[in-house]
Amino acid sequence: MDLSDNINTLTDPFFIRECHPEEAEALLTLWQAAGTSPSVTDTIRDIQGAIESSASVLVAEVDRHIVGSLIATFDGWRGNMYRIVVHPDYRRRGIGRALVAEGEKRLAKLGAKRITALVEEKYPGAIAFWSDVGYEIEPGIARFFRNP
Repeated sequence: MDLSDNINTLTDPFFIRECHPEEAEALLTLWQAAGTSPSVTDTIRDIQGAIESSASVLVAEVDRHIVGSLIATFDGWRGNMYRIVVHPDYRRRGIGRALVAEGEKRLAKLGAKRITALVEEKYPGAIAFWSDVGYEIEPGIARFFRNP
């Protein structure tokens, strides 16, 4: 997704909203443009499933283009945020911070007592971002997974 022709200034207004199921392909395209690691769940069907679930799949929009995303989930007491992505042409404008703030607001409203962020170690910029918005790395925690 090349949005270079759509960039007018560094102050292009953006807004945060819920993603709609028919925008799953645009979300997948954003993630690819941003260079995120591919996941087994990077399919239109899986993204639509997340959008239609109780998760908050948030997007940042500029001029009718999706330029950012964040997924916030709640398990009854913990909030989790992941897939915080901002298109490279729109970084350093406060979009990521706005997505996190909205995700935190929604999770707090649901009763989250703790909020965690899932970040891949191979992205030092992402680790720095989460530190900048007040999150700490939790030592001694390892994440285990298996694709059934």
